Amino acid sequence: MSGSGNGVTRALVVWFPDWPLVAAQLAGELPDRVPAAVMEKGRVAVCSAEARNAGVVRGLRLREAQSRCPALVVAPADAARDAREFEPTLLRFDEALPGVQVLRPGLCALRARGAARYYGSEEAAGGAALEAASRLGLEARAGIADSVFAAEQAARRADELSPLLVLAAGASPAFLAPLPVSVLGDPQLGSLLIRLGIRTLGDFAALPPSDVRSRFGAEGLEAHARAQGHDARAVTPRVPPPPLDRVADFEPGLDRVDQIAFAVRPTAEDFVEGLRLQGLACTELRVQITDDADQRSERCWGHPQHFGANDVVDRVRWQLQSGPTDPRAHVPRTTWRSTGDGLAAPVVQIRLTPERTDQLGRRGQALFGGVDERLDHGLRRLQSMLGHGSVLHPVASGGRLLAERCLLLPWGEAPPSGTAALSTQPWPGTVPEPLPATVFPEPLPVELVDDAGSTVRVGPRGDLVAPPTWFRPGPREDRRRVRSWAGPWPLRQRWWDADQSRHAERFQILDDDGEAWLLLGEEGAWRAEARYD
Repeated sequence: MSGSGNGVTRALVVWFPDWPLVAAQLAGELPDRVPAAVMEKGRVAVCSAEARNAGVVRGLRLREAQSRCPALVVAPADAARDAREFEPTLLRFDEALPGVQVLRPGLCALRARGAARYYGSEEAAGGAALEAASRLGLEARAGIADSVFAAEQAARRADELSPLLVLAAGASPAFLAPLPVSVLGDPQLGSLLIRLGIRTLGDFAALPPSDVRSRFGAEGLEAHARAQGHDARAVTPRVPPPPLDRVADFEPGLDRVDQIAFAVRPTAEDFVEGLRLQGLACTELRVQITDDADQRSERCWGHPQHFGANDVVDRVRWQLQSGPTDPRAHVPRTTWRSTGDGLAAPVVQIRLTPERTDQLGRRGQALFGGVDERLDHGLRRLQSMLGHGSVLHPVASGGRLLAERCLLLPWGEAPPSGTAALSTQPWPGTVPEPLPATVFPEPLPVELVDDAGSTVRVGPRGDLVAPPTWFRPGPREDRRRVRSWAGPWPLRQRWWDADQSRHAERFQILDDDGEAWLLLGEEGAWRAEARYD
């Protein structure tokens, strides 16, 4: 922050309303012009204008928000996504108004005096900032005042017709006085002030500083200064980090996987070399592919050690072969294009971004344990020839069905966040030990009938209508007599979700061939979930 001739400090703050929602839309995780919301800790953090028109407001729980707006589309909050999508805006601001400081994604500050001198006036500087945002197709508000806090409040109170609000020097205290104490951004302090009968910043600013310090401490004294229009924060221009991402542009666009993989190799080599010069190794890579229809495919790829140029090219090729990937999906795709197949639309740009890095010297092979380097090389060679989903490794997960307790992931890919925590949950209703040795990936249709030849049914109270007598493990198998049985045990989950609810019965039987089976009855049919070998 810099001072003017009369000693008044001035700051320019630019605010992008509902930035987490905008970032999710830019990333393709939420559609435009529909009721949408970003959820944080089970509550609505930000929602679109369409959702607000339907009655959705911040702080609502998901079920209540969906009851008000059944068409509501939601995405989880993601601070990394917010910062990543804000980076192009900062680059555009650096071109128009150098010296930007990021207060948080969606909110930035600049020194007003230098910008005003360059553009001729504070109004012109604010207009240049709004124009820079407009060229990116983003809605923004700007405020200029004697402090960062006052300028932020001015920006938040600008409207669509007048997106720039300039407060004259010395006018900040009068502007802040009628605002509620909640704008201080400290819920605990705001709640305490309201209980004490102090509801506006003007009331808070009128208190003696010595009383504020003794009652609220150093943090309360800083908030008291902000309420008076004296913000101690200075605008510190950010130092842009060295560019680590790399972009490959194709003009004209390429529509064959093998052509793109060949053309992106120099960019991949430059990407790895740029990280090496910084002493870094990429352990998680984000690949962003854009076609000439402005459709974007984006995915994060993990690596147990670090990415080399060949690994980067393989990830680009696999992403092209698998087509657009749903970022919320946990199950890898199993259908692949051939490297010579044409794509739906020509690719015009590929961006490689290091999502996670580590010091290069810390990524060596472990002395004890870990994955053998020759084994890892061989498995990755198989992946490069047969496709990303050709080599899978098991990861313990959570669930009541046996197939849900083991998640198969492509080799080298980290499990989804929270998988380890799910595997340690108690999961009431699961099958007790000892567990079956053979678990079928998909339950097999079987026949379980009573003495009259009718399919065994379970009554509304969970009891058998008639005991099982005969069992057929497959359509080509002979009937086997049921020697003994146990159950049924009810399996009820997600009764509140119409799409994922389950109402089934579990059964254990021993046939006269000495084989034991775990059966799952659902919708009048029986299937074999596993076999005890």
